[in-house]
Amino acid sequence: MLLDSARNRNALSRQLVSELASALDACAGDPSVRAIVITGEGPAFCAGADLKEQGDGKGPGPVSFPSVLTRIAEHRCPVVARVNGAVRAGGIGLMAACDIVVAPADATFAFSEVRIGVVPAIIAVPVLARMNPTAAHEYFLTGSAFDAAEAVRTGLVNRAVPSGELDSAVAAYTGALVRGGPEALAAAKRLRRTVPSEDPAAAFERLQALSSRHFASEEGRAGISAMLEKKPAPWIPGNSDRA
Repeated sequence: MLLDSARNRNALSRQLVSELASALDACAGDPSVRAIVITGEGPAFCAGADLKEQGDGKGPGPVSFPSVLTRIAEHRCPVVARVNGAVRAGGIGLMAACDIVVAPADATFAFSEVRIGVVPAIIAVPVLARMNPTAAHEYFLTGSAFDAAEAVRTGLVNRAVPSGELDSAVAAYTGALVRGGPEALAAAKRLRRTVPSEDPAAAFERLQALSSRHFASEEGRAGISAMLEKKPAPWIPGNSDRA
């Protein structure tokens, strides 16, 4: 899935946001899609909001940016951000909404909003769900740029690699992801969003029921049977035993 607007560093224009939503929806309806990779065209991943559009008084387009972030977070498929270069402002929110983030070691990041008199408001939702809150607070306030090593240290990025190893690192993640049961992956994605805010006693009760449902499900039974028989699970691509 390509952010294809290199002329403005893949800024989040109405058109780009709408195209991204449509692509996510198409993947949701295609059972052959097991994992999604989002990357950018050109030297930048995403420069954040399209500032020219922000000033034209027309408001958001047919699809809002929060709607896209929600689509990513709630998508049945794991979503990997293949960060191909610099990321700023709203682009970090897009990246943070993804399940796995891989970046080149020379990428830079900045919450640059305050430096133009605006606030990293919408993106605070996905960013604060994964980034160390003390570090996020510092960078929200200062707008200072930081490197990929710092992004990893603060939890914003999963892995930083030399630029020449970016594709192989992404492929390693997607190869691991498609080995998981599709229903189990969708349920596992929800854990990060739901468990931290729950009362522990209520969480244990709900999650015990969730665990039991998945052990008893057709997918769970098939996966356990395959493991005991030392066979690949039926959902793994290329498995000749797939239904």
